[in-house]
Amino acid sequence: MTLNDPTEVSAQLEMELHHILDFWKNNTKDMEFGGFIGRIDHNNNIIKKAPKGIILNTRILWTFSRANNFYKDNRYGAECQLAFDYLYDYFRDADLGGVYWEVDYKGCATNKKKQVYAQAFCIYALAEYYKYCANTKALTWAMELFDLLEAHSYDPKLKGYIEAFDEKWGSIEDLRLSDKELNAPKTTNTHLHVLEAYTTLYEVTKDPKVKNALLGIYDLFLNRVFKKDNHLDLFFTNDWQSLSSEISFGHDIETAWLLIHGAKTIGDQELQRKTENLLLSVTNTFVAEALDQDFGVINAIDPMTEKLDNDKHWWPQAEAMVGLVYAWKITNDDSFFNMGYKVWQFIKNHIIDHKNGEWFFRVDVDGVPYTSEDKVGPWKCPYHNSRALIEIISMIKG
Repeated sequence: MTLNDPTEVSAQLEMELHHILDFWKNNTKDMEFGGFIGRIDHNNNIIKKAPKGIILNTRILWTFSRANNFYKDNRYGAECQLAFDYLYDYFRDADLGGVYWEVDYKGCATNKKKQVYAQAFCIYALAEYYKYCANTKALTWAMELFDLLEAHSYDPKLKGYIEAFDEKWGSIEDLRLSDKELNAPKTTNTHLHVLEAYTTLYEVTKDPKVKNALLGIYDLFLNRVFKKDNHLDLFFTNDWQSLSSEISFGHDIETAWLLIHGAKTIGDQELQRKTENLLLSVTNTFVAEALDQDFGVINAIDPMTEKLDNDKHWWPQAEAMVGLVYAWKITNDDSFFNMGYKVWQFIKNHIIDHKNGEWFFRVDVDGVPYTSEDKVGPWKCPYHNSRALIEIISMIKG
């Protein structure tokens, strides 16, 4: 198959990356109360006095730090400083360690739950920030969070990481990230983000204990979490019995390429070979099952109940492009690149908000956006799309 011009595609992606970063730089700073605005609706209306979530704020720090590292300059230095200072001053639990789940618009902690997913994202952001500016306070904090997770969340007997804790790192009944989740003690989603956090932390520290923890996560993904049908199990008991039959296509493809990235960071060639083979298997299944006729990525399916969620959320589209371009780089098979290009065409036609900027949260099966969803919110952030564009541009040029 004839390859679409990678140079032209890269130019399009660079332009969109610029648009995304400009949106967050120009529209999301909270000039009245500090930090970043907690919520902006579909039509770019600011929801005043909205609470501020840890996931949004750590992802903002990660994004601007990653952009500076990508461009190899300081163009988003002010945004990085603002994001880091706000996290340190308002989300950090200076007494008991870790970060809070949510603060109000003034920065007062309103939910002090210690969600491991959130601690991981803070490590991820701090390590990327340190890579940009060598701020030792950030790296010290990242290692403190790592030690807390290993001390409180890691399960030395059954392996893996327990999902959540109360403010004092004690056990709680409701472990969920949101009311859409199963109440499970161990989840793939959290382990995925511990993986990416520890990968970047190891990249900047080369600490053997971080590497050892990272290798333990690889063992779980390669031998327990990925199934023979090339899909992830999503929710587990403490002893790794599956609690759900749902398939999340975005998580499948995202996890596969992140495992390769981590193997390269560790410098383990055998692990890289295994993860590359896994990605190719996952990608072939993904192409067969996840792509709709318009080349948008459907969200999820449960084979047991036959329940289909054929909405197209913004983030699986981004992760699909990365996974497909990884497959292209591994195999030199142009069909993978061209498939990724078709996903990009879907994003341009249906996901990018060409009027108000950034990407819609999700669209329906006909490509119509849900106006009830936010442009900026606790889960709507610049991390998936900016990271995807940076990864693909780097692979095309590299």
